[in-house]
Amino acid sequence: MLGRASAGSAYLLVTLATAVVTALAFPVLLAPQPARRWAAWHRRRAGKLLGVSADGRPGGRPGGRRNLAWALAHVAVGFPLGMATLLCLGNILVAVVASTSWWAFSADTRPTLFSFFDVRVDDWATALIGGSVQIAVLGVALWRLLPMLARLHARLCLAMLTPSPRERLTERVDALTRSRVGVVDAHGRELQRIERDLHDGTQARLVAIAMQVGLARELLADDPKTAATLLQQTHETAEEAMTELRAVLQTIYPPILADRGLDGALTALAARSSVPVHIELPDLGTLPATVESVAYYVIAESLTNITKHAAATRATLRIKRVDNALSVEITDDGKGGADETRGTGIPGIRRRVAALDGTLRLDSPPGGPTTLAVHLMIDQEAPCES
Repeated sequence: MLGRASAGSAYLLVTLATAVVTALAFPVLLAPQPARRWAAWHRRRAGKLLGVSADGRPGGRPGGRRNLAWALAHVAVGFPLGMATLLCLGNILVAVVASTSWWAFSADTRPTLFSFFDVRVDDWATALIGGSVQIAVLGVALWRLLPMLARLHARLCLAMLTPSPRERLTERVDALTRSRVGVVDAHGRELQRIERDLHDGTQARLVAIAMQVGLARELLADDPKTAATLLQQTHETAEEAMTELRAVLQTIYPPILADRGLDGALTALAARSSVPVHIELPDLGTLPATVESVAYYVIAESLTNITKHAAATRATLRIKRVDNALSVEITDDGKGGADETRGTGIPGIRRRVAALDGTLRLDSPPGGPTTLAVHLMIDQEAPCES
């Protein structure tokens, strides 16, 4: 009971402070970004008090008028509720002082009880009886009324700040549109890269092979020794072309996934990593090929980043499946400070994850550790690798 009273009182006191801040900073909160962040913080705070999950992410454009209406209501409702809490706590403190220390004040400055009736404390009987009654009444309000008011205010916040189904649908469509545009752009760049790799590498070597074979054929009758040397060079060039072609194909869909599955592919990745990797990989069941491919890419790129940039001595890879989502978490003990804008490959990972309606969270404070957490949605109707 005491904990609930404390939580309710603290909530309403913070509500009073934030209502004052909202009133004073109202012109600033007219800007969409500050308004969304301010409202999202209050949504999380209300959800925590009520013990419910409240999405604290800043809302999209449709929530602008809703956030503005909430700010006005917050000032109108939060200020009197917060003042009531402050007066309740303040009068309990006054009753304690008046009941125990009234004699220490001069006759004209002695404290009073029951503000509405202005009962001056001039003797012990008034102090003990009046003080006890005031503490009891306000204590009951503190335990019963204030937590109820706090919960009512929290429900009001969630009711006003929770996006409507239409707004959620609009935000969802916007997010999907952005992710699909990103995927199309990434696909275009990937095709250009594959074309460039094939043109500059494999195709050039195939042309060299054709020229060497033609020259060897012309020299075969007159200079068999030189022809044999050319054929040897042709054989080596063909092997190099095959190696380059395999490397290009692995970027499209790693053959190791089809041969050994995701667990075998990840074990091979960890074995090749120069940083020791501990893998926690339970049975994931059958996964769609697209999910396996993206998960493999995310982990491969992350391990490459750890090797190149993190200065880490060990890394941990945790993978689990929860209903229709695949969770991937890579943690290293490196120096931290990973920045998406410095060519770490994170934007590419984020685009691939968004294509599967997934989310990415990067936590990399300076000094480490760094944690990359990815959640990939699993389409139950998507084709799976056998």
